[in-house]
Amino acid sequence: MTTKMDRSKYFEGAGAGLCVGAVAALAQLTHAPMMLGSLGATSMLLFALPGSPMARPRSVIGGHLLSSAIGLAGLHLLGPSWWSLGLAVALAITLMLATRTTHLPAASNVLIVYSVQPGLSFLLAPTLVGALTVLALSFVWKSIQSRIERISMPKVVSE
Repeated sequence: MTTKMDRSKYFEGAGAGLCVGAVAALAQLTHAPMMLGSLGATSMLLFALPGSPMARPRSVIGGHLLSSAIGLAGLHLLGPSWWSLGLAVALAITLMLATRTTHLPAASNVLIVYSVQPGLSFLLAPTLVGALTVLALSFVWKSIQSRIERISMPKVVSE
């Protein structure tokens, strides 16, 4: 017998997968750079652990923007060296903690920036556009999920 908890896990996994797939489809259709590796882990938090402080909109958007901005600043001001990468990661984590925008997946944005070496537009797309899209899709999916759960709940008839 499948319990509500079992169904919920499948629904959350499907939601995360569809969310990342939708972002990829949107990126392909618009030819906009929206895919960011850390968005997969963000989807995990948003769909499977939505009550986590790291899944708050402030943490998702702030963490991604902060980490990408620090990565870009470190790369363009200090150059692509091992020590500037380490410094940028340390600064990104410290500032996320200080600003209460801690979002574990976003910490990897610094590494992505140093690997890809993009221009400053990286802050807008894929960082901001990607984070906002995943966040919006998670809200829609959670709304659908709660409606389905309400419909499938047996009604209790009082006497």
